[in-house]
Amino acid sequence: MLKVSEILRVKGDTLYTATPDMPIQKALETMSTLDIGSLVVMEHGELAGMLTFREILRHLHTNGGNTGNFTVRHIMDDHPVSVSPNTSADEVQRLMLEKHARYIPVMDGPTLMGVISFYDMAKAIVAAQEFENKMLKAYIRDWPSDSDPSAA
Repeated sequence: MLKVSEILRVKGDTLYTATPDMPIQKALETMSTLDIGSLVVMEHGELAGMLTFREILRHLHTNGGNTGNFTVRHIMDDHPVSVSPNTSADEVQRLMLEKHARYIPVMDGPTLMGVISFYDMAKAIVAAQEFENKMLKAYIRDWPSDSDPSAA
C-alpha cells in the first residue's frame, strides 16, 4: 500500500513558507513567481495554517480585486487538515475529496515534513497503476500453458 512518506521521497523536500504577518500581496507575488499553488504558514517554527490561491481569490473577490494592507493571517486556513508520513494514499485521496483540499501538510508530530498536492497524488497513483499493469502483463506473459512440457 502506497504511503505518504513514499510520495514525499519521490517529490523531494522543497517547502515554500510564509509567515502570518506577510502581506497578501507579497504571498501572491511569491506564489506566482515560483508557480506554486500554496504556501505553508509557519509561526515560531510551528504550522500556523495554509494559504492557497483559493483563499487569495476569495479575498480578491470580496475586496474588489485589491489585496489592501491585509496580511496572510487574515485569509489563511488556520486549521488545515494534515496527515502523517504513515498515512495511506487512499486515505489522502478520501480526505482531499471530502475536505475539498488540494494541498495537505504532512506532519510528523510537531514537525512539518512536506506538503502533498492533488497533483502529487495523481502522479503517484498513475505511477503505481503503471507498475501494477507492467507486473500483471509480465505475469500473464510467463503463464505456463498446458502444452508446455516444463509446466508439468
